[in-house]
Amino acid sequence: MASTPSSSSPLDRIRSVVPKLAELTEKVLFGDVWERPGLSKRDRSLVACAALVALLRPDELRGHLQRALENGVTKDELSELITHLAFYSGWPTAVTAAAIAKEIFDKR
Repeated sequence: MASTPSSSSPLDRIRSVVPKLAELTEKVLFGDVWERPGLSKRDRSLVACAALVALLRPDELRGHLQRALENGVTKDELSELITHLAFYSGWPTAVTAAAIAKEIFDKR
């Protein structure tokens, strides 16, 4: 099920500049790819968070950490994911991800 972004969502903030990108994100990425039966949403969240940590994408990581928690990934699992990736994607990516995770966890 595709989620409808709130008026303060990152997607809505760019919609007026790149409307097609916003549409593709909603319809293809979250409307099709995230709904495919080959992986659970929980697993997709783990994969997405790992990629965003490794690529040092803090803005996107915030939203995906929230989504991961909603999809059943635990705080402990996300902590392990970040720790594990420190050895594959580098210490700075993990430290940045840890700070973002703390921010997200503290809001819950």
